[in-house]
Amino acid sequence: MEQTPKRSSFSGKLGFVLAAAGSAVGLGNIWRFPYLAAKYGGGIFLLCYLILAVTFGFALMVAEIAIGRKTRQSAIKAYGVLDKRFRFLGPLCSVVPIIITPYYCVIGGWVLKYLSVYVTGNGAAVSDGNFFTKFISSSSPMVWFIIFVVITVVIVMTGVEKGIEKVSKFMMPLLVLLSLGIAIYCLTLPGAMDGVIYYLKPDFSKFSITTVLAAMGQLFYSMSLAMGIMITYGSYMKKDTSLSSAVHQIEIFDTGIAFLAGLMIIPAVFSFTGGADINAGPGLMFMTLPKVFGSITITNIIGTLFFLLVFFAALTSSISLTETVVSIICDKTGMKRISGCIITAVILLALGTLSALGYGVLSQIQIIGMAFLDFFDFVSNSVLMPIVAFITCILVGYVIKPKVIIDEAEESGPFKGKKLFVIVIKYVAPICIIAILISSILNSLHIINI
Repeated sequence: MEQTPKRSSFSGKLGFVLAAAGSAVGLGNIWRFPYLAAKYGGGIFLLCYLILAVTFGFALMVAEIAIGRKTRQSAIKAYGVLDKRFRFLGPLCSVVPIIITPYYCVIGGWVLKYLSVYVTGNGAAVSDGNFFTKFISSSSPMVWFIIFVVITVVIVMTGVEKGIEKVSKFMMPLLVLLSLGIAIYCLTLPGAMDGVIYYLKPDFSKFSITTVLAAMGQLFYSMSLAMGIMITYGSYMKKDTSLSSAVHQIEIFDTGIAFLAGLMIIPAVFSFTGGADINAGPGLMFMTLPKVFGSITITNIIGTLFFLLVFFAALTSSISLTETVVSIICDKTGMKRISGCIITAVILLALGTLSALGYGVLSQIQIIGMAFLDFFDFVSNSVLMPIVAFITCILVGYVIKPKVIIDEAEESGPFKGKKLFVIVIKYVAPICIIAILISSILNSLHIINI
């Protein structure tokens, strides 16, 4: 089997789990999860998500990490090592982080801008409902995007153990503490308990197939699936690290932070508006929440802590996305890490500029009616990721067979969920992914409203 001669690695299980959890915990958890939970009935969405996370999400994550650890390759080569006929899946999967990372860094720049406003004591300005629209329609996002890219690339440049692992070991515990602290504070706000009930109590009358599809789609965002990230991180994983145990711990981190994000945001919005703005969608974090903070006397302190939390989450995920691109470039060309990082930075800045200026200077240029950022998000998340995940299921379930993944997982300890894994990877996941693909495309093109 083809192997990379000198593969970097994490120091051990803790380093791997925190880095992989850092990848999974990002804007998908703190920005996207709460507004989807709010939109799709609160408690019933949360219940669907939890069930899917321990079945659908678990199976896909085990498969991807095992593929990486077995082949010791990033996504560009890993699939071809398993079966030459599936070599095409490597480049297809590799395109996903190359598309996602630039616009993700643009959103990371937005978070940095908000953080800077609160840190400098100008939180009242952000509570203006037009602040966000004015900001993204100017050229200012370009500056914050560049700063965010530089921070990300410098960390990745320092390597797997000294850079990514060290930063993750610092940021992840701090992220958990900040999440807990802000969630507890938000629960003390007057009227917040109405939001807690909405968020935690399942209302089965609001259950529908769209709720399930939205929860499944969120898993891709939240758990960094079908992006090549978990394959790349798996290739850095030591053979004596328990694979199934590590996946369970990543899921606990990921789902826990998403849960706390909902517990921060939904009760706070209920406290401020009585739930009137709960369906604000993507604008919930950048438009509605600053209004909530603006109604609090210590607005700058709360705003600073919240956007510091979001910044840490965005940074840990952008690091993993960038590392995936660097690993792909280095594995494909044989170049050194520093050179790979420089080329990656150039790609990020070139593609990201389109998204950074897409609502301002370049707003007149649209693709199928979408701004650049929205288009890149549509192509990567609604089209490519479900396709990659579906073909991966076919490869694992019917070509190399689930036993190959199970054997890899059992090299480092017992794999208690192997029967569930086989059922999900062969039957459940492919059907669910096709449903996600079709519904996501139809929804993005406004043919249906999900």
